[in-house]
Amino acid sequence: MEAWSAWEAATSAAATASESPSAMASDEASTTDIVGVASANPTTTTLVTALDAAGLVEALQAPGPFTVFAPTDDAFAALPEGVLDKLVQPANKDALTKILTYHVVEGAVPSSEVTDGDVPTLEGQSITLSTAGGGVTVNGATVTTPDVEASNGVIHLIDQVLLPPDFDPATLQ
Repeated sequence: MEAWSAWEAATSAAATASESPSAMASDEASTTDIVGVASANPTTTTLVTALDAAGLVEALQAPGPFTVFAPTDDAFAALPEGVLDKLVQPANKDALTKILTYHVVEGAVPSSEVTDGDVPTLEGQSITLSTAGGGVTVNGATVTTPDVEASNGVIHLIDQVLLPPDFDPATLQ
């Protein structure tokens, strides 16, 4: 699990870094890594903001490879009213991190290699992938734009925010 070790090291480094993750993204990272590609996509600005708030920018700049099921801005907007505003608050950083890492799996998996079944996420719980109907779904969310390549993995845009089964929005402060 080399990618997992790189993720943990990068997450730890990001947590102790004195400069903001946004500054690290622009100063140190290639624009072709997952964060750079997401930052350049006008439909994933909320995701990039959430990654910054959770301190995960540097982690997704690690070598990986990673597969990210990236919710679009519309997917974030579809969350119940007030949930997104609460998630990006410092008091809810752990919950935000839990949700975002639930969207990431180890390895670069293009849509052509997706097989039906459960796959562990970096958050620790599994997501369910399906290829029924010719497309790809993850926990019922539809992959709307597959195979966005990045230097450290692949991004699949999805139409819903995936919430871990044990996440309770009522616990947000």
